[in-house]
Amino acid sequence: QVQLVESGGGLVQAGGSLRLSCARSGRTFSTYRMGWFRQAPGKEREFVAAVTWSLSSTYYSDSVKGRFTISKDNAKNAVFLQMDSLKPEDTAVYYCATGGPRAIPTRSPEAYDYWGQGTQVTVSS
Repeated sequence: QVQLVESGGGLVQAGGSLRLSCARSGRTFSTYRMGWFRQAPGKEREFVAAVTWSLSSTYYSDSVKGRFTISKDNAKNAVFLQMDSLKPEDTAVYYCATGGPRAIPTRSPEAYDYWGQGTQVTVSS
């Protein structure tokens, strides 16, 4: 089994920054991509950002492009999400996910096999 543990969430004022971390552990897994999704109350889970493990290609949703930056540390099996210029609409539970190679778009939740428990991000106005 693969475990993902997120950390770094919290309460921040609009315009502030947070850095989320996700540590992967457990059995050896052919990771192709790692990503971040978020879910606000009453809304569906939505894609935020992702990175491919070998080529380091990055993907962002339009709503966070230019404000959030995804990065990874292969040696530590970790992925990070630097969130700047936060807005109240960024408030959500943020989930880390990892997936193997498959012909499914990186922005789709179906491209991921394992998920973390989530970390709350709250942005006050």
